[in-house]
Amino acid sequence: MTTSDPTASTGTRIERDSMGEMEVPADALYGASTQRAVLNFPISGTPMPRRFLRALALIKLAAAETNQSLGLLDAAKARAIAAAAREVASGAYDAQFPIDVYQTGSGTSTNTNMNEVIANLASSRLGSKVHPNDDVNRCQSSNDTIPTALQLSSAVAIEEELIPALIELQGALAQKADAFWDVVKTGRTHLQDATPIRLGQEFAGYAGQVEEAIRRAQAARDELLTVPLGGTAVGTGINAHPEYAARACGRLSELTGLLVREAPNHFHAQASLDAAIAAHGGVRAIALGLWKIGSDIRLMGMGPRAGLAELALPETQPGSSIMPGKVNPVIVESLTMVVARVVGNDATIGFAQTGSLLELNVMLPVTALAMLESITLLAASARNVRSRLIDGLAATDRGPALVEQGLMLATALAPEIGYDAAAALAKEGLKTGRTVRDLALERGIPAERLDEILDPATMTEPGLEGGPAGG
Repeated sequence: MTTSDPTASTGTRIERDSMGEMEVPADALYGASTQRAVLNFPISGTPMPRRFLRALALIKLAAAETNQSLGLLDAAKARAIAAAAREVASGAYDAQFPIDVYQTGSGTSTNTNMNEVIANLASSRLGSKVHPNDDVNRCQSSNDTIPTALQLSSAVAIEEELIPALIELQGALAQKADAFWDVVKTGRTHLQDATPIRLGQEFAGYAGQVEEAIRRAQAARDELLTVPLGGTAVGTGINAHPEYAARACGRLSELTGLLVREAPNHFHAQASLDAAIAAHGGVRAIALGLWKIGSDIRLMGMGPRAGLAELALPETQPGSSIMPGKVNPVIVESLTMVVARVVGNDATIGFAQTGSLLELNVMLPVTALAMLESITLLAASARNVRSRLIDGLAATDRGPALVEQGLMLATALAPEIGYDAAAALAKEGLKTGRTVRDLALERGIPAERLDEILDPATMTEPGLEGGPAGG
């Protein structure tokens, strides 16, 4: 980069790129190409996400060290670039990345921004010129580094944020399954009364759902770790050493702790968003699974007098500006809005595939934004649900109290008196308000036998009710 130009106006300096001169803020570490992009894209005011910038800086670090090992950069210059890239990766220079997300679809503007900032820092460290393209960007193109940064940042976010949050949530749900195991309540299908179920069994189901979510998150992470690095402009690898990509991926594995692999087919890897679409599909499935769990808890917490009220939800804040004492399931509501955002982001990422034109996708920045937002929001919400909802849940007496009034207890009588007769008892109970037990006693079934058949706890296990074990 050039030094300050005395002809520049106050607060700026003149920088030059392949298109000519450009005024740049005097204290900016970037150059003319970045400033052009700042002027070209005054869209949202939202810069590229921090995690994306970190991943891109790590790619530059790995590239510098790899290029040194291949004899393509001298050791002093490579060390200066690597040190500068490490500083950028730490977040120390985030303010030097002002380009809007809604920019060139390949992310070339942000790649250039990164090259210019690292080159300037490295030049200061080295005491001599480091070129943003010839040195920092050696063996690279925006067309392979930007999709690699997209995938790498998303994989790291899943590993560092989403998976730990889901593990915590799964553990909390499993603990509640144990705590609620002795609570027998009415099951419901189609939102109508069904046969008894243990509250602990319901929560064991939720814990199992999150266990599957963890598996899906791991699969999404792994989907993203086969990266396009090395394809350069169109997938051919022009201007890159044949060993560059494999070595750089090995270094990225060391830097992230994840197994980063070079894509076996570069023409596919950087010409489409298949990996991102597949990975976010897993994230969407996780989000919708959490919606189901949260919504069930919200239903069971309806009340406290006029609803199901089988669960007492933690009281986190006043729920109304007009109704004193009202408390709402606000943590679930927060979760459902996060889920809505994730589903919307999934539509964005899916539609971004329409930017896959011939050898390059040109909707990479918005895909990175949507992907990272989904992962970050979902991880934060999962942790919030665990700490502010699940940990404080308590069972009420209402669930067990309603079991004896449940008409679907007649299901247990079906093996004894037949389906049609049992259905008639249930219908009569609904009409008269009497219990299935009372009507069965009138039918002549001995009380001792009814105690065996209509034991709610027995009905929560496999077998024919009231018969010998297993039948």
